[in-house]
Amino acid sequence: MSKKTRNKILKIIEELDYQPNILASTLASKKVYSFAVLIPEPQSAEAYWNKPLHGISKALQEIQPYGVEVVIYQFKQNDPALFKEQAKQLLAHGHDGIVLAPIFSRESKAFITKLEKLNIPFVFIDSNIKGSPKLSYIGQNSFQSGALAAKLLNFSMPANSPALVIHFAKEMDNQNHLVQREMGFYNYFKKQSASSSRSIRTVEINNTDHQAYFKQIEEELKNSPQVGGIFVTNSQVYKVAEYLESKSMTDIRLIGYDLIPANADFVRKDLIDFLICQRPEEQGYQAVSKLFQHLVLKKEVASENYTSIDILTKENLDFYQEFKTSNYGPN
Repeated sequence: MSKKTRNKILKIIEELDYQPNILASTLASKKVYSFAVLIPEPQSAEAYWNKPLHGISKALQEIQPYGVEVVIYQFKQNDPALFKEQAKQLLAHGHDGIVLAPIFSRESKAFITKLEKLNIPFVFIDSNIKGSPKLSYIGQNSFQSGALAAKLLNFSMPANSPALVIHFAKEMDNQNHLVQREMGFYNYFKKQSASSSRSIRTVEINNTDHQAYFKQIEEELKNSPQVGGIFVTNSQVYKVAEYLESKSMTDIRLIGYDLIPANADFVRKDLIDFLICQRPEEQGYQAVSKLFQHLVLKKEVASENYTSIDILTKENLDFYQEFKTSNYGPN
């Protein structure tokens, strides 16, 4: 081939932005890419953490023909020791990329240090740790969602009535995304302080027994009898709604997270006023897709991929569609 002809071909390649058929090369090499997913175990068939699994399953159906496997590792949301054990098992199997819900801040940071040393790319789902060497984050801006909750309650509560923030969790200082939501909530009212004297108090409820958490909710409301609104920082807002229904207390505004069946029932009854939804199926789908794009397609991916912060009420609940894959494919 003459130098002139070669230069012409190189120019055409440059103009067309030609890239090798990576998928064909992958199929020909018969390499299997192994992705690991480390997320909480769903507490029931209808619980929140089933939803990311649905999105992960959908993504796997689409990319499996290109030599990809996904292995699921799960831990209990109140058990950081199990998180550490599952992370250890995951590392022992030598996966190529990781999808991680960094719910426990301390344990997640220690795990991330090991991933960084091994040069294993990882994608955060649901919760973000700022400043970490992640490949990407898929999920809400937790701080902003907390601020939105504050704004909704501020508009709907009686003027200057107290607000209550409830965490259904243990070791709150280690619960990354819940802390961010609380911070956003408080920050909104801090900026409103010149025009409002609303007091806010935070409580932690880590009892899982029905009678025990009913008793604790009752004690908190007795301590703050003028509470006009309650913000629950996770999907267990239905527990407060159950209590309010049992006491026929319909004048307290209530807001929490996630469209699970128990929450939807209380929205329809007007006991939960607002649900903030974060498209968990989309998070699962996109997280696997980002690893696929990076490891198999050799594409750059954005480091921050915020999902929408959706507000559901009784009026729009039945028209809400949480997840469509058509806009989030791996190609």
